Amino acid sequence: MNQIYDPKKDRAFQKPYIDIDEWREENVRYRYRYHYIHGGFEGTEAKFSFFFPEKEAYTGRFFHFMAPVQGNEDASIKYTGEEDKIAFAITHGAYFVESNMGVAIPFAPISDPTIIYRASAAVAEYSRKVAATLYGPHRPYGYIYGGSGGSLKTMSCFENTDVWDGAVPYVIGSPLAMPNCFTVRAHARRILRNKMAQIAEAVEVGSTRDIYDGLNEEERAALEEITKLGFPLKAWFMHEIMDDGALPVLTPLVYQHDSSYFDDFWTVPGYLGADPEGSAVRDRIRHRTTVEAIYLPGQEVEVVDDGHTGVDEAWKRLRGDAGLDKKPMIRLAGPLKKGLYLYGSQLIFLSGKAKEYRVPLEYMEDDTVVVGAGFGLADMMERLAMVRPGDEILIDNSDYIALQTYHRHQTPSEYYAGWEQYKDGDGKPIYPQREKIIGPLMAAGGAGSVQSGKYRGKMIIVATLMDESAFPWQADWYRGKVKEALNGDESEVFRLWYMENAMHTDAEKTIDPLHTVSYVTALYRALLELSDWVERGVEPADTTVYSIEDGQIDVPDRASDRKGIQPVIALHANGSDRAEVNAGTEVVLMATVALPQGTGAILEAAWSFNGEADFPVMGELKYLSGDEASATVEAAYTYQTPGTYYPVLQVSSGKDSADPFTLIRNIRRIRVVVK
Repeated sequence: MNQIYDPKKDRAFQKPYIDIDEWREENVRYRYRYHYIHGGFEGTEAKFSFFFPEKEAYTGRFFHFMAPVQGNEDASIKYTGEEDKIAFAITHGAYFVESNMGVAIPFAPISDPTIIYRASAAVAEYSRKVAATLYGPHRPYGYIYGGSGGSLKTMSCFENTDVWDGAVPYVIGSPLAMPNCFTVRAHARRILRNKMAQIAEAVEVGSTRDIYDGLNEEERAALEEITKLGFPLKAWFMHEIMDDGALPVLTPLVYQHDSSYFDDFWTVPGYLGADPEGSAVRDRIRHRTTVEAIYLPGQEVEVVDDGHTGVDEAWKRLRGDAGLDKKPMIRLAGPLKKGLYLYGSQLIFLSGKAKEYRVPLEYMEDDTVVVGAGFGLADMMERLAMVRPGDEILIDNSDYIALQTYHRHQTPSEYYAGWEQYKDGDGKPIYPQREKIIGPLMAAGGAGSVQSGKYRGKMIIVATLMDESAFPWQADWYRGKVKEALNGDESEVFRLWYMENAMHTDAEKTIDPLHTVSYVTALYRALLELSDWVERGVEPADTTVYSIEDGQIDVPDRASDRKGIQPVIALHANGSDRAEVNAGTEVVLMATVALPQGTGAILEAAWSFNGEADFPVMGELKYLSGDEASATVEAAYTYQTPGTYYPVLQVSSGKDSADPFTLIRNIRRIRVVVK
């Protein structure tokens, strides 16, 4: 086992203080009252917030949330609805804990990243002392959880201390996730930029087209590469809004750890950029021009508001244009020729007071460039204010294109499912390799350690099968580490639940409710089942049954075979996976819904026939068993206008119909072609 950190023995955390102690009441969607206590530790930057329920409701436990980014002990206060973690804890008899993880400023460099798990452990232990003063002497059970970057922090805390009794990391990455899950995505977006729509159509339900139809050799290779690295095929539906995720904030770390890569990519044989006939050279831009005028927010020109949509939003707080509702623009001496690959380009000032300064290009209209977010550029607006007409500027996408295949040169010696494609028959890398693999450095820098699979207590991981940012097989990688630590049998201390039709974001409102469901309530179910497992020995739902082939996770079609906690839906139109009918002809939709054993009852079904996001038509459940764990749902609908339609059935299940925090959802789509 790891060397265990004990916060009780750490001199840095021996002087806690409380500066706010008051009762508060919230009445947004769930009315609840809590005792709010805020404070910190003298001589450190560590701060905490505790949220205690009333004494008669308290059940002797706490839930401790780890945000993706350190630096805010009140990050969860702003959330409402199903995302209200505080309401969930209070209404389920637990107190809620959150801290800034010992760091005062989000994204600021951390000289010693172990402060993340050390400060978090000290906060959790002190919360027990406060709980004892409020409720009487006892040791509260503690459960830590967090997703994405917060999952790395959760696992680091759980593996390096024995402060918590259980953990629920979710949408987790492996030590190779950063920046590689985002670089391969950027590469595929560039190569496939004119084919993404047809790929999305090919993976849509009821398609008769192969995903590789119509792709040239280069495009086929790019799709195969991202698929084998683990990007879920069904996630292509979001191609129109898919961006680079956290890549902009990770890029400076690549510069820091491996700056020579960006030159080697264009000059050393074996790298894509060194191939004069390759796509990198074809799409490269190095265009010199001059500034005609610059417009900053609040001056002369009104710019369209930003409309970012995405998954984990925490890293966006590092934007150089944070707080602005408009974007800077620079008018250049003439437009560029049409068809250039401008995405990811940098504007590099070659003369004037801003010489050598770089800002990202977001997009260009005619002769005007709109400046992008500027991650990590805290002084971006001040530097842009120095720019004057006549200053020379270079538009350059060299580094962005180079970064897109960085993952090829980070091949580990040990087994990682997605990286086997980069090895020859003898297990040797087929591409030149960098001196160091920087993913683990990024993981340790943001969490305090790299996952080992060695911990005390019990753990349930919640992963999603459409995770576009932390590819789904990585949860299995960690399961393998746990098995290795326990000599092959993890069942006494570990569960892994895969959620179908769910993506990376942990928001209640998904980017498209007709393609995806939220998994937020599965996190709460995991915390409750974990606490029952730890405190009363009640076994949680079984690990989801799955297989991995070429980087893709596959699960059985039957709930009894799949296990986990999510309802499983089989849906047919006129008895088939795809219906073709004439306009005005009735379509009969028949669904069978089933739950894994012991996971509750099927509670509700609702239909969307014409793309309604709120599923306005309730379905009638006809139960097939006495425990309401299986049912059929039938509907008939007539489409009057020719076209392709996707009726969708949404189903909810749970153990307590009165508890909105623990209802588990799934959906199923089907294609109806109307002639």
